[in-house]
Amino acid sequence: MDRPLRILILEDVPMDAELIERELRRAGLAFTSRRVDTETDFRAALDDFEPDVILADYSLPQFTAMEALRILRDRASDVPLILVTGSQGEEVAVECIKAGAADYILKSSLTRLPTAVQNALERWELERARRRAEEELRYQFIRTHLLNQIVRAIAERQDVRSILEVTLQYLEEQMPVDYAGMGRYDAAARAFQVLHTGPRSRPLAEVLGLIPGMMVPIDQMPYLQGPLQESKESILYVPDLPMDTPMRQKLVQAGIHSAVAVPLRIEGHLFGVLAVFRRTAYGFSPADLSFLQALGEHVALAVQHARVLEDLQRAYEDLRQTQRAVMQQERLRALGQMASGIVHDINNALSPILGYVELLLETEPDLNERVRRQLEVIKTAAADIAHIVTRIREFYRSRGADEPLFPVDLNRVVEQAIDLTRPRWRDIPQERGVVIEVRPELEPGLPTVLGLEGEIREALVNLILNAVDAMPQGGVLTIRTFRQDDRVVLEVRDTGVGMDEETRRRCLEPFFTTKGKAGTGLGLAVVYGVMQRHEGDIQIESELGRGTVVRLVFPLPAEGAGSPRPQFEESGSLDRPLHVLVIDDEPLLRELMREMLQRDGHQVEVADGGQAGLDAFHEALARGTPFDIVITDLGMPYVDGRAVAQAIKQVAPTTPVVLMTGWGTRLKAEAPVPPTIDYVLEKPPKFHEVRRALRRVIRLKHA
Repeated sequence: MDRPLRILILEDVPMDAELIERELRRAGLAFTSRRVDTETDFRAALDDFEPDVILADYSLPQFTAMEALRILRDRASDVPLILVTGSQGEEVAVECIKAGAADYILKSSLTRLPTAVQNALERWELERARRRAEEELRYQFIRTHLLNQIVRAIAERQDVRSILEVTLQYLEEQMPVDYAGMGRYDAAARAFQVLHTGPRSRPLAEVLGLIPGMMVPIDQMPYLQGPLQESKESILYVPDLPMDTPMRQKLVQAGIHSAVAVPLRIEGHLFGVLAVFRRTAYGFSPADLSFLQALGEHVALAVQHARVLEDLQRAYEDLRQTQRAVMQQERLRALGQMASGIVHDINNALSPILGYVELLLETEPDLNERVRRQLEVIKTAAADIAHIVTRIREFYRSRGADEPLFPVDLNRVVEQAIDLTRPRWRDIPQERGVVIEVRPELEPGLPTVLGLEGEIREALVNLILNAVDAMPQGGVLTIRTFRQDDRVVLEVRDTGVGMDEETRRRCLEPFFTTKGKAGTGLGLAVVYGVMQRHEGDIQIESELGRGTVVRLVFPLPAEGAGSPRPQFEESGSLDRPLHVLVIDDEPLLRELMREMLQRDGHQVEVADGGQAGLDAFHEALARGTPFDIVITDLGMPYVDGRAVAQAIKQVAPTTPVVLMTGWGTRLKAEAPVPPTIDYVLEKPPKFHEVRRALRRVIRLKHA
């Protein structure tokens, strides 16, 4: 012990007290003493004198050593008490020892007193050390148990927010502390952003201004000494806060006197801090600091794992989206192949209908008005069927490499589409008492995009009609155009019923519809095809009950792009009738082409397949009456149109070959047209298109 002993002497005889002091000094003990002889003085001396040892006479006039032992026991005091008394007998000595006395010395044997005092003090120190060790062990057990609880709670969370919240909640409940909070370190701003505070800390956090979202510069943090982001300290502790800054003054005024900051690091880089305050100065023991340090390490590790998991989940979601996109592309490709066959067969069936109706209308001037009107209806219906077939094809067709693009003013397209659809969004709903308000919000001076105006207008019309259908009780339809970086956006927003996630995911699939028998499922599929051909993007946002937003995103053309090649229309009549070979395996088409060409005075021969056509071509060549032009179908068994064209060009390179097919657009989009083909004529063939094809190839032949 570095200071003199404090000895409290309970003795009513001053001379006996002096003898005791003399004996202790003779033994070389350094001490200060106080003598008392009443219970009141004894109690007061325990509080203000704080003795290290008590020397007590057994019996005093108003007080006894046994009563003093009882007072010590009631106060849970472990100060040793040695009886120094006259002859009382062994029974009294045993009784006192049982009551808690450290020793029993007779006044007639005071020479043994110094040894008894030293022995009592040694036993007292050993007992205190044992109790401190037990207390430390118990404290460590409690803290380890708490740490395990927190770690288990953290392990059950998989996101950073819940990890931080459960940590602070356990700290407040089990440690306890007056404030617990977490902050994220912003290296660029040299500040901490408060992320979370414990539930019980929130009233104090509001007083201190440490509410979530607040940015606190690092030089104002009251518990940080020096640049934390550069410090290698595992924990920072300020046991007694000074009042040298306004922030620290605010803390002290709020009753906070000690603070701990635990840096949270991932792979050596600071990402946050755990801050813990207590109202008392020197409020954290070494065991507290050790516990908080271990907790910080566990929290940092859990946050790292949570971030890795979040990254994996994002990567997985990205992969799923990619897989969905690939699957959709494959589905579209498969449907496109199926649709191409359908298109071919329907076009073959439509060709005679349209062809013969056109022939009748053009070459029979004596038709009465009723018959002519009926033929016009047939022609219109057949043309509508051809248009539907074209729509089936549009959802998979890509733009041909030689297909020209023209500057398109999207604002003008929007105005036209609104006018075209006016009956659907104004007149028809108003008949039912429903009001749909259309709000165009068009950015002035919007750059033009390269494209096909008709296709873009059709896509927008589809979107407007879908939006109208989605608002059976009325609503607002907003059509916006705006520039976004190097893109131009056409946005259609409605306040309708919206789509669930499954519908939103599948809405671009061909033939998928939520309109029952009233829907074809081709509207959005066609829009998707249009955007693909324009190298753009379609973005869809929707939520049940909250409407739908569809954005068509067009790239801005490169400088100098978009100047279309000069086009010329072949017009006028041919110099002479032509000798034409028509090859097709469809009898009705062969006869239709024969009649169309013969109406213009041409000499026509037909063949019912590729090989038969080649035989007829070689025979005419051998007779010296070669054909001026060959018109051949593409899809034929055994020898198709490509093989026919190649064989003809080998023996007669200057003979024009026209390929007639219902796959014309797809043929151009998927691969370059073979050089052996001079012109592609799409089915169903129209009279004026056949004439144009003949004029074009003959002009190219002469050129």
